[in-house]
Amino acid sequence: MKQTGDLCEDSDNLDLFRKTNATEFLEFRQALIASGPASDRAAKMMLYGQFIGSWDGTVFVHRPDGQRFENSCEVHFGWALAGRAVQDVWIAPSRKTRNAGAEDGMYGTTLRVYDPKTDQWEITWIDPVRRNFNRMIGRPVGNEILQEYRDEDGKIGQWCFTDIRPNSFHWISRESNDGRLTWNLTAEFFLHRRREEETMRA
Repeated sequence: MKQTGDLCEDSDNLDLFRKTNATEFLEFRQALIASGPASDRAAKMMLYGQFIGSWDGTVFVHRPDGQRFENSCEVHFGWALAGRAVQDVWIAPSRKTRNAGAEDGMYGTTLRVYDPKTDQWEITWIDPVRRNFNRMIGRPVGNEILQEYRDEDGKIGQWCFTDIRPNSFHWISRESNDGRLTWNLTAEFFLHRRREEETMRA
């Protein structure tokens, strides 16, 4: 059994940890988050920079057997790494609409880095919930944004931003097993920009 002195010592250590942790978190946040794009590539950064902010919407997951599942979702975009990257977080179900005790179906982050040498985006997606890890190349195609990768089995995956408007966009995920001849839709997000008053309440 702990003595009174031990409890006091533990409490002191915990308070010190909390203070140190808060300071370290602030320094981490300041090192990661940027106030805007890097000046030497600002125009190019706006391909994804146009999405900076918070978004709410609905996600539909399409199964190979034809079933379709619907859920709420939220997405947050921000400048990162001295403005040389755009980082985002995708969450489903949305934290503010999920039922009490509901588990995360998806809670992942994308790091999008523009490469001036190739005029393309190097993109990495990480989702610890579903243990999904994807690396892909992103580029504009007309008024859309196309991201593509190939998995170990040779299947081609594409993630596309379509119907992009100032306050809404449609995002789709699709796969091809025959070298882009045909596509199978796997998921789609319909998102609208969160209003300022909603952001302040969140």
